[in-house]
Amino acid sequence: MGQREEMQDRDRGIVRTSIIGIVANMLLAGFKAVVGVLSNSIAIVLDAVNNLSDALSSVITIVGTKLANKPADRKHPYGHGRTEYITTIVIAAIVTWAGVTSLTESVERILHPEPASYEALTLAIVAVAVAAKIGLGLFTKSQGERLHSDSLVASGTDALMDAIISTSTLVAALIYLFAGVSVEAWLGAVISVIIIKSGVDILREAISHILGERVDSDLSQGIRHTVEHVPGVQGAYDLLLNDYGPDRLSGSVHVEVDEGMTAREIDTLTRAVQLAVMQEHGIILHTIGIYSANASDGGDIGAIRSSLLTWADEDEYVLQVHGFYADVEAKQVTFDLVVSWDAPNRRDVLNGYLERLRQLNPDYTFVANLDSDMSD
Repeated sequence: MGQREEMQDRDRGIVRTSIIGIVANMLLAGFKAVVGVLSNSIAIVLDAVNNLSDALSSVITIVGTKLANKPADRKHPYGHGRTEYITTIVIAAIVTWAGVTSLTESVERILHPEPASYEALTLAIVAVAVAAKIGLGLFTKSQGERLHSDSLVASGTDALMDAIISTSTLVAALIYLFAGVSVEAWLGAVISVIIIKSGVDILREAISHILGERVDSDLSQGIRHTVEHVPGVQGAYDLLLNDYGPDRLSGSVHVEVDEGMTAREIDTLTRAVQLAVMQEHGIILHTIGIYSANASDGGDIGAIRSSLLTWADEDEYVLQVHGFYADVEAKQVTFDLVVSWDAPNRRDVLNGYLERLRQLNPDYTFVANLDSDMSD
């Protein structure tokens, strides 16, 4: 199955799961609204409102998925995949709004309490709703993880949380029936706070995706493994991936090759790298940078490299040295130094290495690039 077919299959799966969520949440909202009104239970009514917000979230997920699947155009050459992250932000706003509204109603009920009434049928219906919500939550969350949809994962998690909250409602009802103590309004306030927290968490996650997160460790290591097994590649470094929506990654990587390779051989190698990564990971590498590696590592070259690697191994802030190349005739050495984000001053670390190298090898000029720890 090609990448386009996989994306279409993913979109169909998201829409199908969302439709199931819409139907289920509408039915649950109707049940809970009737039960809540008949029993004068604010917590159950709030649960019904939350189910309606879940149904609306599913509708928005469908719309977002359709918009994200629009093909690239002149204005948006990388496609519209990030629409899904915007969709998640909208869902987060809806969830947060529902929480704030329900908190206001709960506080009003705390200040002006009204007696609640429960019947066996009422509690039985709520129990059935709990079971249905657990099933819906597990299904939606598992589908979201399988389809790499943050919106579905958030909806599934929210559904499971709703089930726990509804279970608490049943407990409160039993407390009222056996102890005569009404905790409905207070429980409604707790539910509201949990809903607000859920909305904020979803919002934070979506914004983090838009800002740009570190590449998943397993994925980055898998790509490096793929690149390094292409014949002619001596090492893979500086992997950089840009997120243009779920399962829509593209980027670049540097590869180290023998200094004697011709332009034609390098061209063949870079195309092989791009093809291998696309076939195994479904990721487009737009750019393959080239590091030239010395064919011989003797004399001054070996001594300089050995000193540099030894210092790096002993330095807690230096993660890697790569791109090393020594031009013996020009008496110039170039390399990249990957310095941890934890270093107090990353530039000072690099300058310190350059100074030590100049003192040890005054006849050479050293040119170094301060590299960032972008991926594992």
